[in-house]
Parts: sequence; C-alpha cells; structure tokens
Amino acid sequence: MTKKPRMAAMIVAAGKGSRMKTDCPKQFILMQERPILYYTISAFEQSDIDEIVIVTSKEYMEYVKEEIVEKYKFKKVSMVVEGGAERYESVYCGLKSLRGTDYVLVHDGARPFVTPEQIKGIMEAVCEYKAVIMGVKAKDTVKIINEDGFVESTPERSNVWNIQTPQAFEYNLLKTAYDKIIACECNVTDDAMVVEFATNHPIKVIEGSYRNIKITTPEDLDVRMFENLKI
Repeated sequence: MTKKPRMAAMIVAAGKGSRMKTDCPKQFILMQERPILYYTISAFEQSDIDEIVIVTSKEYMEYVKEEIVEKYKFKKVSMVVEGGAERYESVYCGLKSLRGTDYVLVHDGARPFVTPEQIKGIMEAVCEYKAVIMGVKAKDTVKIINEDGFVESTPERSNVWNIQTPQAFEYNLLKTAYDKIIACECNVTDDAMVVEFATNHPIKVIEGSYRNIKITTPEDLDVRMFENLKI
C-alpha cells in the first residue's frame, strides 16, 4: 500500500504592506470584524493539508498566536515562525522550520480568496509534477519597457499569465533551490523564480481564479468580496 504523502502549507505573513498606507500590515486589517489573515488560514484549515506554518514578523508573532490561531481554534497550525527582512528570507525561515513533509504549498497571507477546491487541485498536481504554480491568463496587452520608459517588445498575450499563490513544490526540491539562492543573495520575487534560477526542473502552470487576488492597495479592499466568504 502506497503511503500518503505529507503536505504542509506555509502562509507568508511577514510583509509590512507599505502600499496599503495603513497603520498595521495589510494581512491584519479587519474585514467583517476578522483579520484578513484569518480568511487565508481558514481556506487551508478546510482543505486536506496536513499542517500549516505561519511566517510573520517578530512583533506580530504573539498577536498571530493569540488573536488568530488560538482565538479561532485553528487545529492545523503547528508553528508560528519569525520571518526575515525580505519575502524570500521569510520563506527560507519557514522551510527550515518544517520537518518530515514531502511537499510544501507556499501562499501569501494577504491572498484570502483562495478556496479549498483550488488548494486540492494544486495538491493533486504537485504529486505529479513536483513544481506547480497557479495563475490566470493576462487580460491586457503587456509591454516590456526599458529603463528610459520606451517599449522594447510586446510578448504574445496568449503566452502571458499573471501568477498567483499557492505555489507547490516537492520539499527537497524547493529547499535545495533556496539553499543556493540564499548563498548568492539573488533578487527573486516568487518561489517559482527560485526554482527557475537554481534548478533545471520544469514548472507546471495550472488555472487559478481572477478572484484570487492579493490585497495590496486600498482599492483591493472590496467589502462585498469578503461578505461572500465562508467563516
């Protein structure tokens, strides 16, 4: 009998959210009387994930533990880990804290509209491809601009995707890739980019949802979207 692979979710919630122009980081803004991070954790709590690790800044660790994890009785959260100055450093902190997992899903704490069904889809895909990311086809034409502000090229729109999280990887593949990136201090913006730079492993893209947005600016705070979330 084949052993069921163990899967962990890492929710990265260490960002300061300067573009939101609020006193607290965006993942802790209250919507429908609950922090945005609550909705994010809830989606994974309702999924078949085995374990949830939350990475946050040192100053918010106790808040996350007491006012979110304990208050709302999230059973799958095993650890709240201190993050780093940059996102990739925070992910690396989370990876080092994980032990005994076969696969890891990395997700933005301020991306609360992901669904258990989407999580299930990427969990199934990562077992086959070992490196899977979620995204949606670009709706607008994309231009590549040079440093002087002039257009250099226009990529074929059908080949352009807006990438989201969760992004899922075989644990050893992602950890090894991060070991290399951390050593050379490369500038990376997502986990797939780390795997691209540090390995030759192909990355599969699966369809996400235009609803699965990351809360980044005040315009993203549409109360009506939160009203439809299951809490």
